Amino acid sequence: MTRLLLVEDDKQFSTAITISLRARGYEVTIAGGGREALARFGSEHFEAVVLDLGLGDIDGIEVITEIRKVSSTPILVLSARHGEVSKIDALDAGADDYVTKPFGLGEFLARLRATIRRGTPSHNMAKVMVGPLTIDLAAKMLLDATGTQIKLTPTEWSLLEVLALENNQLVARSDLLFKVWGPSHKSEFDYLRVYVAQLRRKLEPNPGSPRYLITETGVGYRLLGERLE
Repeated sequence: MTRLLLVEDDKQFSTAITISLRARGYEVTIAGGGREALARFGSEHFEAVVLDLGLGDIDGIEVITEIRKVSSTPILVLSARHGEVSKIDALDAGADDYVTKPFGLGEFLARLRATIRRGTPSHNMAKVMVGPLTIDLAAKMLLDATGTQIKLTPTEWSLLEVLALENNQLVARSDLLFKVWGPSHKSEFDYLRVYVAQLRRKLEPNPGSPRYLITETGVGYRLLGERLE
């Protein structure tokens, strides 16, 4: 079972979300405040942390900062703070994703699964084959059929990495913008199309008729590949 640390001081909310998580096979430990969360995190092992920012004792940003001093465990923030500054502060402190309350359960569960997958050590999913090309996630390289590295800019690699980690799954345009460029670019879809076109020129035998980096019109993109464990 995947072990989660849920940090939430609203007992009614934490009870409801815990019931939903346990029904889906997660093992959940609840911490009602930031100090309790840090104490539990220091003495137990968790695959991910689900964290509310508005805690009664210490701010959630401080909890993220303290966890990041000792661990890269995935952190998914749940917060009623809608402002862009709060999201930027949480991400800069080391959070992996940010869901604003109120939210749909389906969206929350999908983001949690994605957060946990991104936190899985790279040796568990070291490579993705895309036609004759190899995406080596551990080495952060794209290789051609002869093993020669294909040069990517840092932004091109970040975009490819997000798509490869969600291998064969649809990734929404807004999620790609958020994960690669941050919340300040969340609606700049033309900007995203430019980088997808650049990446296709390096991935596709015929960029005008893509076989691997597929557009789902008006929704997002998916990368069709074969995962090598």
